[in-house]
Amino acid sequence: MKKFIIFVAALLLSCVPVMAVGAEGAQTAGGVPLWLCIPFAGLLLCIAVFPLVRPLWWEKYQAWIVAFWSLVFLIPFGLTNGAGMAAETALECIVNDYLPFIVLLFGLFCVAGNITLEGDLAGSPRINVALLLFGTLLSSWVGTTGASMLMVRPLIKMNSWRKRKRHIMVFFIFLISNIGGCLTPIGDPPLLMGFSRGVPFFWSLRLFPLMLFNTVILLFVFYWLDMRAYRMDIAAGMKPDISKPGTQVRIRGLHNLVFLVMIVAAVILSGTLPTLPAFQTAEGEVLGLVLPGGVRLTVPSVIEMTIILVAAFLSFRTTDASVRKENHFTWGAIEEVAVLFVGIFITMQPALLLLKTYGASLGLDSPMELFWATGALSSFLDNTPTYLVFLTTACALNFTEGVATTLGTVPTAMLSAVSCGAVFMGANTYIGNAPNFMVKAISDENGIRMPSFFGYLLWSLLFLGPVFLLDALIFFR
Repeated sequence: MKKFIIFVAALLLSCVPVMAVGAEGAQTAGGVPLWLCIPFAGLLLCIAVFPLVRPLWWEKYQAWIVAFWSLVFLIPFGLTNGAGMAAETALECIVNDYLPFIVLLFGLFCVAGNITLEGDLAGSPRINVALLLFGTLLSSWVGTTGASMLMVRPLIKMNSWRKRKRHIMVFFIFLISNIGGCLTPIGDPPLLMGFSRGVPFFWSLRLFPLMLFNTVILLFVFYWLDMRAYRMDIAAGMKPDISKPGTQVRIRGLHNLVFLVMIVAAVILSGTLPTLPAFQTAEGEVLGLVLPGGVRLTVPSVIEMTIILVAAFLSFRTTDASVRKENHFTWGAIEEVAVLFVGIFITMQPALLLLKTYGASLGLDSPMELFWATGALSSFLDNTPTYLVFLTTACALNFTEGVATTLGTVPTAMLSAVSCGAVFMGANTYIGNAPNFMVKAISDENGIRMPSFFGYLLWSLLFLGPVFLLDALIFFR
């Protein structure tokens, strides 16, 4: 654990420009100097600070800021490693990481935006708890992103009459956008990565006690917070607009569930097709189009993205525009996510390379250490490669009993720790998991003033920190 702490400290110090000034002889990892982590830190700092101090300016110029920090990484990287290497790194990141990511988000955003819930079901503590619980259970079967996009607008609509509702969307991110995705490989990309490496599809169902434990605690805390806010709203004279007696609920655009199933099937195929001989070359590589620099756009990835885009197209063609109007559907949220995350994916490459280079030598050999290490880095980096690094680390410890994967045999407790660290702690920041920022953007669009980057981090430290500490002490000690 000491080696991990030293590694994180070095990574954080490398992100301070003052320290980088005299770092001409700094240690490198795979040809990447530590100070190249500065653009990633700079972009995160901009995302955290500018929406608070200059919101209109940030909204207008965020694409330029993303381009600036991306170039601040790519130009020095090109000068030290060659322009070809820099172009190849950017192309690899865009083709194999960012493109599948944004296409999946786009498809789910479109399909979920064509489903609306109508009726007089008003947001109250009991209704909100029931919806959060339903969405949490749904996440493992349609993915955290799918469940988030499906549930976010109905929950916002039901609570539109309330003034104090920021906490509702924060706990929405905690539960539906993250913790609920731990039961199947469909739930969250790290588990899909494990499935493609030989982890049995239904193995992660054994994580249900952990998910239930966390969900019960968080829903109990949420109910207390929501009841307090609800009573204050009622005391202030706010009342839900219920024009008819009884509870009447109607779902429009329900046929879009077919397109949602198409997207889920595409995600499953993306994890299973690469393992089939028909999609492999004689050398065992996945079939695909070879781009400049040897970057490979694989056939399974093309199939996945094609199915998703077709589902989004059919969803729009078969759904009346009034449904989207009822949902207050706009393109603003997906545009903001697309712009910001292209910069995040590019600038975080040095940090990921450091993790891949030193991850196996950190001396992590217990479930608790793997839980915290995977979770801490998954909060700020892409949790899928982080999961893969620490799964590889656990498999390299030469255990003979446990879950057999293509990487080796890993003890059940260690696989559980890596899985839960990657999935659960993606909730710690807005960028920890794909749907987090999307839910924030949609909430902001609908007049809910969400916490800032640092404000949200305080929420997660206050409410998730104690829960994760209990997880470590009870399940991974």
